[in-house]
Amino acid sequence: MPQLHSTENCFVPISEIIAVEETEFNKKQRNIGRWQKMAKLHAFTVYYVKKARNHRWRCSDATFWCEDEHLCNQWTQALKELLEMQKSRPKQLLVYINPYGGKRQGKRIYEQKVAPLFSLASISTDVVITEHANHAKDNLFEVNIYKYDGVVCVGGDGMFSEVMHGLIGRMQKDSGIDQNNPKASLVQCNIRIGIIPAGSTDCICYSTVGISDPVTSALHIILGDCQPLDVSSVHHNNTFLKYSVSLLGYGFYGDILKDSEKKRWMGPMRYDYSGFKTFLSHHYYEGTIAYQPAKHTHGSPRDKERCRTGCYICKQSEKQLAEQSKERGLKHEEGEEEWKVIKGKFLAINAVSMSCACPRSPKGLSPAAHLADGSADLILVRKCSRFDFLRYLVRHTNQDDQFDFPFVDVYRVKCFQFTSKLSEDNESNVMDIGKKRFGQFCRDHPACCCSIVNSTWNCDGETLDSSAVEVRVHCQLMKLFARGIEEDCKDEAAHSQSSIEQLL
Repeated sequence: MPQLHSTENCFVPISEIIAVEETEFNKKQRNIGRWQKMAKLHAFTVYYVKKARNHRWRCSDATFWCEDEHLCNQWTQALKELLEMQKSRPKQLLVYINPYGGKRQGKRIYEQKVAPLFSLASISTDVVITEHANHAKDNLFEVNIYKYDGVVCVGGDGMFSEVMHGLIGRMQKDSGIDQNNPKASLVQCNIRIGIIPAGSTDCICYSTVGISDPVTSALHIILGDCQPLDVSSVHHNNTFLKYSVSLLGYGFYGDILKDSEKKRWMGPMRYDYSGFKTFLSHHYYEGTIAYQPAKHTHGSPRDKERCRTGCYICKQSEKQLAEQSKERGLKHEEGEEEWKVIKGKFLAINAVSMSCACPRSPKGLSPAAHLADGSADLILVRKCSRFDFLRYLVRHTNQDDQFDFPFVDVYRVKCFQFTSKLSEDNESNVMDIGKKRFGQFCRDHPACCCSIVNSTWNCDGETLDSSAVEVRVHCQLMKLFARGIEEDCKDEAAHSQSSIEQLL
């Protein structure tokens, strides 16, 4: 039986072994008395995931040795065959690196921290260094994406958004789906996307893995983890604008983004500056919102049920949504349901498809938002004093309920429409429901006290100038190399039935 050459016991699930390699034991052996007399020992090394605190993963190793070369080879071959049975693991990846994002460290991070791990796991890669905006997106419409097991983006949320738009757009094009149709049933993208965080903001990575760490993300990719993700489509006047997976914000967060884009020379610090400036300006915007409640979901924005690995709410909501779609198909209906309309003056209108957690805001904008339940949390912050708005913002950094204010409303929706009060008639045509009620609203409030005509939509860190939009959530439209946030990374291995210890 092979012996473990280590000072501590190892217990590792087969699913979390990275690689197995033959080892020259003499190079690693210590001066262990009784083995010094032996001419030669045979050994193999098992590389595996070691989980630390705060969802951080690292690559560790354990070396096993024995006198019999044949026995050593048998164990090596058996473990490699077990790894071959892990069919979800990628063999070939297409990698896009943004060398300009964040602190311009993307290329160095990939070459020094990620590429060696991919090589250890025998993953072949085709690497593309992006040279301009939309380089990755355009390239995904040209390459043979079907020969890859996944696409990896090295950068921030902007780089991820570019790759996502390229992949989803390519899928719809190949399937003959018109993206400009807001009611179109989009084809699911089964090619997984991996995120190696190296940008100014890594919200998506943080919200789906639990930490913004390149090595941890690389290990999730190697193990072949899969996390479905909802995607929201944004349209204006039957014209497709963007896809969103995290934040779609109008008002406060839109103004921050618009101002920060003029100050890119400041680096990541520009967000703090623009945020403080926008808070002091205290602009609010008048408009109307029409939405359809997400009746299929099993959760609510205030139930404190966080989305975690193997989320029950996401699985049940997906099942319920599929049953509703089947029923509508049998009745040949378009699924016309009652729309609810809200009108007023708002400091911020936010729609999030995930918690949007980050190191500064560990809970995020909506702590109970789910990654794959086919809904978005619509958060409306009505006009209030600066002091009250500051109280609301501070709630994002502590454990208090950030929705517990009379001027804050939150709804779980599957689609919504918005029109600014001051939108031009040709812009408001997109609002079929909202427009019918908007005329009365304008007659009741002829004097507009808004200091700015319109705000800007912040769509996952990119600006949208059209204030009138129609947004629809597409359940589990794409997949990530992630597993959601684990409750307790250290305890999960203890419940696994397959392990090296059991094999040996």
